Amino acid sequence: MLAKLILLFVGIPFIEIMILIKLGEVFGFWNTILLVVGTGVLGAYLAKAQGFLIWLQIQQELQTGRMPAEKLIDGFLILIGGIVLLTPGLLTDIFGFALLVPFSRNMFKKWIRSKLEMMVNTGETKMTFFIG
Repeated sequence: MLAKLILLFVGIPFIEIMILIKLGEVFGFWNTILLVVGTGVLGAYLAKAQGFLIWLQIQQELQTGRMPAEKLIDGFLILIGGIVLLTPGLLTDIFGFALLVPFSRNMFKKWIRSKLEMMVNTGETKMTFFIG
């Protein structure tokens, strides 16, 4: 677990910095800055639009009396995608955009669902219910 955290908080930013330096050499400093800011703005807009659509779908499912489990996972993935897009870097931007696009988000959703099912089936997780 510690190795994964080190990779996440040290390795990925290091790789992102190397990519941004190379981009700056190839395309120039201001074009690279424009690319980073542009992907951030576009990502924020997409996250807001996709989040609003999912919010409406969650409300519709709740009004019909269904638990919106799938839409809640979509909302979580959109939130993560929006947060990741705010960090400067191209790898994180690609990952963030993948979480915002419904087609690729569905692949992540299937992976998360299979992981959760495996955790429940193997007893790695416990469910607690509060009845008030």
